[in-house]
Amino acid sequence: MEYTQLGRTGLKVSRLVLGTMNFGPQTDEADSHAIMDAALDAGINFFDTANVYGWGENKGRTESIIGNWFAQGGGRREKTVIATKVYGNMDADGATVWPNHDKLSALNIRRAVDASLKRLRTDYIDLYQFHHIDRDTPFEEIWQAIDVLVQQGKILYVGSSNFPGYKIAQANETAARRGGTIGLVSEQCLYNLAERRAEMEVIPAARDYGLGVIPWSPLHGGLLGGVIKKEVQGGRRASGRAADTLKDPAARAQIQAYEDLLDKHGLEPGEVALAWLLTRPGVTGPIVGPRTAAQLESALRAVELELGEELLQGLDEIFPGPGPAPEAFAW
Repeated sequence: MEYTQLGRTGLKVSRLVLGTMNFGPQTDEADSHAIMDAALDAGINFFDTANVYGWGENKGRTESIIGNWFAQGGGRREKTVIATKVYGNMDADGATVWPNHDKLSALNIRRAVDASLKRLRTDYIDLYQFHHIDRDTPFEEIWQAIDVLVQQGKILYVGSSNFPGYKIAQANETAARRGGTIGLVSEQCLYNLAERRAEMEVIPAARDYGLGVIPWSPLHGGLLGGVIKKEVQGGRRASGRAADTLKDPAARAQIQAYEDLLDKHGLEPGEVALAWLLTRPGVTGPIVGPRTAAQLESALRAVELELGEELLQGLDEIFPGPGPAPEAFAW
């Protein structure tokens, strides 16, 4: 496994991030624990979760699964950089949202941290991430709440998720004015070969402010994982976002060209999609969310995969980026 610094911090993290969103809803606790053990054995030390994972009536379930794994001992907690998130309402889907039980008010941040610590069965969170922007809460209030939690030793670093570039700038400029606050150190955003809009402003803002970029959905909902090939071979059929995208003839032709290019080079689509992200400037590591141990093994191979210049050019031709801002939309 390769390691890198998380943004401008001294924290060393693996170049693959273990996503845990499937733990609970799709993968039972025993298999989830086995996957986490396998990830740690392979050198992955960076695990990502969120307080709402588990979904529906089981929000918080994923954090509890991780907490039970930590409680087994064996250095599991000490070896793991755990990242979780705050923003969403923790009541069951469809329930009335009680005031101050979601978003980024100082009150909800305080409550949410304590609840996550209890579920995770730990006394500190390495990276606490804002799951979404809160248009109603000023960053002065947010940073005041965070400063208290850092002083209490409950969190070490803070990151954002799904922030536009201007909010990254606003958050860190506010932190700088306050003094003594390190500000955001990472941004977790939707970024992959098929979805490159983050290259216009989010990633440049992250790089300018020293944030590590943590791409989520690196296979774009399975679309970049060899979905057409699996379909032809009678394997798992596309569903959700991938199935909807493939209904568009132009998009299907694009994915077919992608799979044909990689077939020509004798490479697996899912592994190349991950390896491509590892070549991108500013990227700390993509989040992989395996449902099974076999999927984790496939993701691990991406770290060792070297993509030649001819292949990278071919990928750019199939999935051209938007270009830098403002040229991408101004000229």
